[in-house]
Amino acid sequence: MAKLVLIEDDPIMIRMYEKAFSFEGHKVETANNGADGIKKIKQMKPDLVLLDIMMPKMNGLEVLDKLKGTDDTKDVPVVVLTNLASEKDAEAALSKGAVRYIIKSEQDPKEVNDIVTEILAGYTRNDIPTNKGE
Repeated sequence: MAKLVLIEDDPIMIRMYEKAFSFEGHKVETANNGADGIKKIKQMKPDLVLLDIMMPKMNGLEVLDKLKGTDDTKDVPVVVLTNLASEKDAEAALSKGAVRYIIKSEQDPKEVNDIVTEILAGYTRNDIPTNKGE
């Protein structure tokens, strides 16, 4: 079970993704703006953050800058989950440290969960003990 923070301002999207991730056994905390999202991340120390770009108070790119510029949060993988489909937005998010850029309309919640599971596996793979005797 992974700890996830979902930062999203659309209540319908929050409920949909919260149910999808909870169904898969993840603990999900949500925030409906960037400023509250940063507070949740600092409190929860999640395994992964899902981040919308267009939000009130602080947009997703500003949140990403803040997370990647802070020692406590710089190593937390961030997946941008947005409706912005331009290459410019994707390049900006990835250059700021996002590990993946997902356009909401192109993936259903199950597919997004599969991507998250894959990313988490990649981040934990180095922690798996190996049998050096073989």
